[in-house]
Amino acid sequence: MPRSSHPFTRLFLILFATLLACAFPRQAAAQAYISPFLGYNFSGDAGCPQITDCKNKNLNWGASLGATNAIVGFELDTGYTSHFFGEANTYDVSVLTFMGNFLIAPRFGPIQPYGLFGLGIIRTTNDLSQIGGVDESSNDFGSDAGGGLMIHFSQHVGIRGDVRYFYTFDALDILGIENILGNRSNSQKLDFARVSGGLVFRF
Repeated sequence: MPRSSHPFTRLFLILFATLLACAFPRQAAAQAYISPFLGYNFSGDAGCPQITDCKNKNLNWGASLGATNAIVGFELDTGYTSHFFGEANTYDVSVLTFMGNFLIAPRFGPIQPYGLFGLGIIRTTNDLSQIGGVDESSNDFGSDAGGGLMIHFSQHVGIRGDVRYFYTFDALDILGIENILGNRSNSQKLDFARVSGGLVFRF
């Protein structure tokens, strides 16, 4: 049975409110942004397990919504990957990440490097319809960390690129595919890295 994500949701909202209050002192002006991105998963559990008839599918997509002042920031980041373990006839696993991140992001003119750390939910879904089954999903408490660079071409438009590492704290529970994942079945956690690039729209 899928596990309830309600406790995680409450904890995430509390974390969001706390970090938001700490990130932006009242006297500091913050500028909000939205950043759609395309990414590529690599390392860790990303890609095909040790089975035949599997094609790697590493692309992902998503968006970040946040705000920064001249030193720090906070953002909500969500990313989606279909065929996380590759494309095969016996399973189709997708991974959805939803993270709240605290940023250290000093700005030097149009250049803004940043490091980040966050907590959130990593949702894993296995579509078993191709073999006559039903979808099975797992909601795990996870974290991410990484860094990158924003380049602002004007007050409202820029680009960004970064690398992030994601991992779950709870045991990976993808029902129905444990026996075909080879050496991955010995792993208690899901982890992978993501490199991405996208536009930044400030408002």
